[in-house]
Amino acid sequence: MLRSVKRLESFSIGATDGPIGKVEDFYFDDEAWVIRYAVVNTNSWLGRAVLISPHSLGQADWDGEVLPVTITKNQVMNSPGIDTDKPISRQYEASYLGYYDYPLYWGGTGLWGERDSPGNTDNDTCPNALRGYLRAPAAVPTADPHLRSCNAVMGYHIHARDGEIGNVQGFLVDDYLWAVRYLIVNTSNWWVGHQVTISPEWIQGVSWSDSKVTIDLDRQTIKDAPTYDEAALFDRDAERRIYNHYGRNGYWQRVRERAIA
Repeated sequence: MLRSVKRLESFSIGATDGPIGKVEDFYFDDEAWVIRYAVVNTNSWLGRAVLISPHSLGQADWDGEVLPVTITKNQVMNSPGIDTDKPISRQYEASYLGYYDYPLYWGGTGLWGERDSPGNTDNDTCPNALRGYLRAPAAVPTADPHLRSCNAVMGYHIHARDGEIGNVQGFLVDDYLWAVRYLIVNTSNWWVGHQVTISPEWIQGVSWSDSKVTIDLDRQTIKDAPTYDEAALFDRDAERRIYNHYGRNGYWQRVRERAIA
């Protein structure tokens, strides 16, 4: 299921023995375009921010606006501290993941290290339609990770081949793999009230210092794309219309081809 990151922000995080705080941001990996952590504000309890990995996230309660986790309040309280005003180092991540006994996500051939999904789900139980999706780089990075704040990227300028078209309005993520499937682009500076979705696969490059995302598409094609409506059903048929419009094969088709091979 595809979910809006903006919709998930402010959700409560419910540990196995009680609430711990509210989601205020997400960190994504800018190489694989995957959500690696939720940033949780625990001011009413611990008085500091904590990170929660998708390894521990359960299915969201949309009516109650709660994201359950499979860890206890005591585990969260004793987890490594984090300063969200500073870059997160690979050393910190190794310490954090080791504390919870989660596998490292870098260095493997899957989206989550040696696995295609977070949590306790392995390839034997992972649905065929998800296997092999968006493989992460196999080489182990030697520098700090490419973790970016979703909130910080909101408003980044989107540039097509022939000029600017709008800015990042949000993200749509797969709540099983926590892969970023689409950027929501607000083009209202040119076409009033018009929002479209762009796959990270079509990004040519990102200038983080200039807050600029370059897309391998032209402005007219983007203008004519299916409009994104957050109140409308965004199902596989809607995704097919988007990919067909851009003349691209859907990621789900490539996954099936790899599964058959």
